Amino acid sequence: MDKVSVVNDIDELTDTFCTDCLVICELRKTRGKTGAHRFCIESCSVGEQLQFLGQELLKFCEK
Repeated sequence: MDKVSVVNDIDELTDTFCTDCLVICELRKTRGKTGAHRFCIESCSVGEQLQFLGQELLKFCEK
């Protein structure tokens, strides 16, 4: 993977799944913004993929 393809994958994931996510909208109402963000980080499969892609981007910065 190169840097551009990783960034494109991140953009595609967030545009496809995160922009209109009904779960996040509901969690923001019940848990607040921080609680909803915590759900994305810990429990969401898309969040896990985004974390993986973020780690891939960090590999390019370390070089």
